[in-house]
Amino acid sequence: MIDKRTAIREVLAQCPQTARVFEEFGLGCAGCEAALFETIEQGAQVHGVDVDSLVEGLRRTMGEGWKSDR
Repeated sequence: MIDKRTAIREVLAQCPQTARVFEEFGLGCAGCEAALFETIEQGAQVHGVDVDSLVEGLRRTMGEGWKSDR
């Protein structure tokens, strides 16, 4: 399961439809070079977004079955 320390690029690679969730929270991660190295938490902090709400939205979109390689 993803958490706030999961890399944005990992989330987008595993589940491209999460780009919509990032955009709804004001993060244009799909087209941002920072997404190559930032975690969800770092992206949320930069944009003043509640990281827990963002992670919950991503989890809903990804579904319960997605597992991180970490």
